[in-house]
Amino acid sequence: MAFEDFDTKQSVVIVYTGEGKGKTTASLGLMTRALGNRGRVAFIQFIKYWGVSEHIFIRDIQPLYKDQLHFHKGGKGFFQAGELSEQHVSEEQHHQAALETYQEALDCVSSGDYDLVICDEINNAVHDGLISEKQLAALVDKRHPKTSLCLTGRNFPKKLLAKVDIATDMTKIKHHFDDKFLANKGIDF
Repeated sequence: MAFEDFDTKQSVVIVYTGEGKGKTTASLGLMTRALGNRGRVAFIQFIKYWGVSEHIFIRDIQPLYKDQLHFHKGGKGFFQAGELSEQHVSEEQHHQAALETYQEALDCVSSGDYDLVICDEINNAVHDGLISEKQLAALVDKRHPKTSLCLTGRNFPKKLLAKVDIATDMTKIKHHFDDKFLANKGIDF
């Protein structure tokens, strides 16, 4: 089949999910492509509130891209994850932060102001019950026709796969965490 036999979509929904490393990293690559193409990008981050490398990177490049790049960090940390959970954050605070972050994502994806909206770790927020599958489906359904949407995090709901155009499952083959090594700054976070 030749390329002339293919059509182009105005926008797509992309999912990076799975147990393996690389979901946020892939979305940052997508952000880089969109910005390099002079697109407008909103990067909305659920869950991660602590200082991770992508926060520093986005903060540092925002002055270069001005209103072309919008960043919203809305998480309160891991939810019900044992030792990794933030003990000083109540369940209600986690839910409230997720709802506020969801509203930010919904506003961005439906506005038509962005070529790409990335909702990093939103799948985790759905899996943890901080927002519902119905809300995730509404985010996809209410997006502006010209806005592509990227959803990252483990446990993307399989019943919503029919709503997406591209889905990648990051499969872990090996990770040093399993050998009791902590995450490396600049590599894992």
